[in-house]
Order: sequence, then C-alpha cells, then structure tokens
Amino acid sequence: MELVTVGDAATRLGVSTRQVQHLVAAGALRFLARGVIDAMSVERYLASRGSHRWRPWSGPTSWGAVALLSGRDAGWVGTSQRSRLRGQLRAMAAEELVGRARGRAVASRYTGHSSTAGRLRGQVVDTSRAGETLGLTATGAVDGYVAAGELDAIVARHGLVPDEAGPFTLRATDMPLDVVAELEDAGPVLAALDLAESLDVRERRAGLDALTSTLDRFRD
Repeated sequence: MELVTVGDAATRLGVSTRQVQHLVAAGALRFLARGVIDAMSVERYLASRGSHRWRPWSGPTSWGAVALLSGRDAGWVGTSQRSRLRGQLRAMAAEELVGRARGRAVASRYTGHSSTAGRLRGQVVDTSRAGETLGLTATGAVDGYVAAGELDAIVARHGLVPDEAGPFTLRATDMPLDVVAELEDAGPVLAALDLAESLDVRERRAGLDALTSTLDRFRD
C-alpha cells in the first residue's frame, strides 16, 4: 500500500492541508494514521473530479442529471432548475459530467471473503454487471449503492475491511434506493458514471465513451 503525507496529498490535489482534512472527514480520502493518507484514495478522488476540478452538483441535482439522461422525469428537481440542468447537459462533455455528478454518493471500497459477493449484491443496487453491456469482462467485483444510514450495518454484517484496492465498492447516498434502482434499470448512465471514476484505463474509457454517446443523443 502506497502512503502519502497530508502535505503531499494537498500538493497533489492543489488544495490546502485544511481542505485535505475536510475531505478525510467527509470520507472522500482514506486516513490511515496521524498525517498519513492512502495514496490510492487520492488518485480515486482525482479521477472522480476530472482534470478541470469542476465544482460538484448537490446530491439531488446529480441524480436529476442521471434521470434526465436516462429518459426519466427527475420530479424531485424544480421545473426551472430542471430546465437549466437540461441546458447544462446539452453543452457538457463526458468528463465534466463525471466531475459534476460525483455528489450523488460517497464511495468507499472494501475487501472481504470471496463468498461475500453474492450475498452483498442482494443488499445493494449493483451497477457492476452493467459493465458487461459496455464491453467489459465479467468479474467478481461488486459496485453498488446503499442508503447512507445503512452503510455501517452492511459493512459490519459482511465483515468488510476498508481497502482502496478491494473488490467491493459501496456508494452511500441519500437518494431513496427505489429511485436509484429505477435509474440503474433505465439504462447505462449510472453504471457509466461509476466506471468513469475507475483507475482502470479500460473501465474508465468504457464509462466515458458510454457517457459521450448518451450526451450526443441528448443533444439531438
């Protein structure tokens, strides 16, 4: 496991050490010991922000973007805001969408027993299988959304251990999971956003390509 100091992380991210501490407290970076951070969590954060470090939308707006791109109504977003969001999406490239929409959830990664995957999939809104429809090979990984208030219980129930390189990704969100499940079923947008945050080049490319195609169709 590669480690970086808080100061090095601040330099890498282009922020202050105080902002790094805030990101740790928010769960965006993984703190390991006094003054030391998991370097992979820094790389993942950079991947989710995009190269231009776009300011993220709020959770409801992020989910509104997913809904609109998936052909759904996004009724939790006001009419005027929905109109502005449509205009933004029509002028947006895939990488910016990834950076803007990261407010939809806080992602944490874990390792655990190999038999955990099947049981875990039944308790999350899993997007990892959608990667196969985007040309990726099936794996035993789980990438799924959970209610923010249920994250700790799920981690404890399955004996998961925090690990930035682990095969289990849990994305804690305040959006009702029935809405998340509907959007996951509506098309590849949600899975593509998840893939586009990956450190794996092929996964990231597959996600960005799918989002580019979706945005192109949205503009038509």
